[in-house]
Amino acid sequence: MKNWSIKKKVWLALTAMIVTIIIGACFLILFLYNELYVEKQKELLVMEGKQIGDYFDTYGPNEAFVERLRWTEQNKAINVLYSDDPMQLGSGVPFGPYSQGNVITFQERQQLLDGKTVVMIRPHPHFEQDILGVAIPLFQNGNLAGSVLLSMPLADVYEPFTEVRTIIIVTLILIIILIAFIGNQVINHIVRPLYEMKVTSKLMADGDFTRRINVNRADELGQLANSFNVLSTSLEKVDENRREFLANVSHELRTPLSYMKGYAEAIEEGMIDQKRGIEIIQTESDRLERLVNDLLDLAQLEGDSYPLRLEPVAFAQLVNDVIQSLQVIAVKKNIKLQCNLNEESIVYGDSDRLEQVIRNLLDNAIRHTPEMKDIWITLMSNNGRSELVIADEGEGIPEEELLAVKERFYRVNKARTRHNGGTGLGLSIVSEIIKKHDGTFELQSEIGQGTKAIITLNELA
Repeated sequence: MKNWSIKKKVWLALTAMIVTIIIGACFLILFLYNELYVEKQKELLVMEGKQIGDYFDTYGPNEAFVERLRWTEQNKAINVLYSDDPMQLGSGVPFGPYSQGNVITFQERQQLLDGKTVVMIRPHPHFEQDILGVAIPLFQNGNLAGSVLLSMPLADVYEPFTEVRTIIIVTLILIIILIAFIGNQVINHIVRPLYEMKVTSKLMADGDFTRRINVNRADELGQLANSFNVLSTSLEKVDENRREFLANVSHELRTPLSYMKGYAEAIEEGMIDQKRGIEIIQTESDRLERLVNDLLDLAQLEGDSYPLRLEPVAFAQLVNDVIQSLQVIAVKKNIKLQCNLNEESIVYGDSDRLEQVIRNLLDNAIRHTPEMKDIWITLMSNNGRSELVIADEGEGIPEEELLAVKERFYRVNKARTRHNGGTGLGLSIVSEIIKKHDGTFELQSEIGQGTKAIITLNELA
């Protein structure tokens, strides 16, 4: 049974339930018949016999008593046999129809002689059928003066039950059919989504994430199916991102390698000046190194096992150190770095990674800000949070691309992929580092008005 499908197991359980219902119904019917109906008939015979005994005790064996016996036979559908000699009960006399066999046994006759009522179910000597009988002792003036046997064929007792039995059997069959039909519907209702989930999971294991489960229901199976669909959608997106990432990595690696190979061949063939060629090869190798380092950083940051060296960090001092290191580049472009830093801001984080965040953001701001413009760096504290804002006066980012710029290898200006752009991984790295610090990273921008990068971190309590 361990290898059986859920459908087989449910059908087995349903079949067991149906069999249990049938067996239980049969036992109940037999119990009701034997304990209620047959016993009721016995009580009826005993009660009628006692009434005859009371009549005999009052009037004796006269003509009125005989008429009373005839009335009982005609109106009660009961066979009545009277004997004025109880000693003859075991010999078949005077019970003419039963003369070939004893109506009661010797022990039962002794009970009757002792004044006790005898109830019996006995085969009929002539008609090959059972009879239900009650033998009642008759007393007169306190003395045993005879006996009377009231009986009826058991077939008469069973006859009403035969009609009821047919109705019960038909009802049971209809109930079984109804249970089987409902069970089949319920099984299909439960098993079909599970089967679709199994098929979908196999397709997902084979790399096909396009399959969806069409289940229009709000119960647990519907929620599970929706979870499968969400998982498929997520995996499909991850697969698309993986393919796009691999394509981007291939492109980004191919470009500097092609330049390096091309210039090396040009130098070898004497087509360009050797010094100039080596400078270009050096530039491309530096770019390739940055790209590889950024890829390694991003891969480590996206993993859950990357360790952060958390410690109290003087955030304003860290920001100021980065500003000083990039001041030369800003001066070359005639860009002023306007600072307003809260010196009391202390955060709990990895100083190296936070420095990488500030450097990426400030480097982006300088790269995309025209000459003779300003960049504002503001650090303030608010409700236990440090907020760093780096605002430039650059060309800005279209609103529809604000979220996309955080994705790997995404560039707003595709023409800036080599000389005026970085690796396309900087903002992705920033986003991952801030996420590791339980902070937030937000971009605000308008075309022609510049861009704001906003970082918030928890301050040290």
